[in-house]
Amino acid sequence: MIERYTRPEMGAIWTEENKFKAWLEVEILACEAWAEIGEIPKEDVAKLRANASFDIDRIYEIEQETRHDVVAFTRAVSETPALGEEKKWVHYGLTSTDVVDTALSYLIKQANEILRKDLHQFIAILTEKAKEHKFTVMMGRTHGVHAEPTTFGLKLALWLEEMRRNLVRFEEAAKVIETGKMSGAVGTYANINPRVESYVCEHLGLAAAPISTQTLQRDRHAQYFSTLALIATSIEKFATEIRGLQKSETREVEEGFAKGQKGSSAMPHKRNPIGSENMTGMARLMRGYMLTAYENVALWHERDISHSSAERVIIPDATITLNYMLNRFGNILKNLTVFPDNMKRNMERTFGLIYSQRILLALIDKGLSREEAYDTVQPLTARAWDEQTQFRPLVEASEEITTHLSPEEIADCFDYNYHIQNVDLIFERLGLN
Repeated sequence: MIERYTRPEMGAIWTEENKFKAWLEVEILACEAWAEIGEIPKEDVAKLRANASFDIDRIYEIEQETRHDVVAFTRAVSETPALGEEKKWVHYGLTSTDVVDTALSYLIKQANEILRKDLHQFIAILTEKAKEHKFTVMMGRTHGVHAEPTTFGLKLALWLEEMRRNLVRFEEAAKVIETGKMSGAVGTYANINPRVESYVCEHLGLAAAPISTQTLQRDRHAQYFSTLALIATSIEKFATEIRGLQKSETREVEEGFAKGQKGSSAMPHKRNPIGSENMTGMARLMRGYMLTAYENVALWHERDISHSSAERVIIPDATITLNYMLNRFGNILKNLTVFPDNMKRNMERTFGLIYSQRILLALIDKGLSREEAYDTVQPLTARAWDEQTQFRPLVEASEEITTHLSPEEIADCFDYNYHIQNVDLIFERLGLN
């Protein structure tokens, strides 16, 4: 991922140096396991643990000749000046992917620890904001058209519950992806004791795959990428709502605008929802990474390397991107400006038509059939639209309605508080007391 979208903590996981450190740790842990079994002298393993190292430039130099990065790595480690005969145990009984896949899962586990923290922080921000705006009344819209009143707090609480589900999905996907394998060239443990696999995975905090080929099966990665993409898509959904509510003709919310910030090179008045727009673009990337992960599932026989080149890009990029999205949009929510007066003002822009269902139901309660009530109310709504006039006076002047409803009953139908009477109940369901 380009530096612009890379946060330092996550970016540090995906450096070449950290990758080779993970490879070396897998190699040494495997030697320790062999020593526990009695296949390798423990004193040799102690020397490897104390002295084995690598030089990245030397790895690259050797790879120019070998055309194989793991071979280049093991040879570079074997060149460590302080190593003697014990260097022969490096990569003992292993195949390349025993190291690469296990180390990759270990690195993903590190990335997951950051993403987990990000998710909890994001959920905390939504929780605080939902409570703050619990009764901030606003217009609910369906098909982009005014429907009935709701609250901004309910909107945020809806997002909160979605992110809670995403957290559950994330934990399940993390459990699936944080898995190692050291089963040899085709998964039969022909040249490696299964106890080596168990030892290495346990010390890395990974599960050991119950069965594998030369590789971990890529359905694990597909599930993981699906989850990351879904989290990103949820953020895009929230961001799209912010964008819609920041339109000039709506202006119910606005992204924070810093002193000295500029919205346009040509128009000094512009305050654009650029952060939310950025989220939309990043979510598109995330869904692309997911598609690539799905393409990686169908490998030939016990393995091919068609997945390898793709994963070198998509795994660092996806975790870096989601880390960026969770933090940037979390800050957008934290610093969001909300305009309650504009929200109420916008509710009046449709002439009180948002209360049409209340009149409809009140007439049904008085004994009219649904069809009779609907056909009584709809012409008045059409007239209010066409003549750009208030709906309530038309209702009050309609004999078809006043025959059944008193002035007090009509007035009661035009109270927005009726529509938010169950907000407390919904918040209680979510544990937002």
